[in-house]
Amino acid sequence: MAHKKVFIKNDGAAQFGKTLEPGKRPALLLVDFVMAYIDHDSPLYAGVENVFESAGRILEVARKSQIPVIFTNVVYSKDGRDGGVFYRKIGALESFLKGNPLAEFSSSLMPMDGDLVLSKQYASAFFGTSLSSTLTAMKVDTVIVTGLSTSGCVRATAVDACQHGFIPLVVKEAVGDRDSIPHEANLFDLQAKYAEVVSEGFILSYLDNIS
Repeated sequence: MAHKKVFIKNDGAAQFGKTLEPGKRPALLLVDFVMAYIDHDSPLYAGVENVFESAGRILEVARKSQIPVIFTNVVYSKDGRDGGVFYRKIGALESFLKGNPLAEFSSSLMPMDGDLVLSKQYASAFFGTSLSSTLTAMKVDTVIVTGLSTSGCVRATAVDACQHGFIPLVVKEAVGDRDSIPHEANLFDLQAKYAEVVSEGFILSYLDNIS
């Protein structure tokens, strides 16, 4: 399925940015759509309400298409010990201590019966979780990646999807960061090396054709 690139790729001698064609068995991955990113009092507030809205539109179509829907969140034990070096590096990860309301899913993007919820302690949704084996068991070949943040958990998840043999489709409007510079830089790098960065419109059309 051909699609228009979201931005210009690097077509130099290294041949970065070759096209990965989406497969026929996608799953939707919603990475860490929790209150920490939209609560103005949160140390992780990112001003990404529009990202939640885009992901909501994609989620609605994904459910109609009956493809697998997988939510991730970050949850740490009381002392954060299970977060290791990552937890020690970033003080704001205290927002994800078990029981903190900032770690709860937004009411606009809430898992439903039939959705899978995977809790993680590190950036990638694949690291230390059953995600890869679960996708393989469901015969998924393509992962639609949405979520927060572009330079962190989204990037790590998309890179790992590639490394586990799944085609990552990163939806530009449905991922976000606290600043446009790391957001755009990481989308550029993902497109060049690891994933297809596509528009919300492309994904909605893709899912319509899947159903």
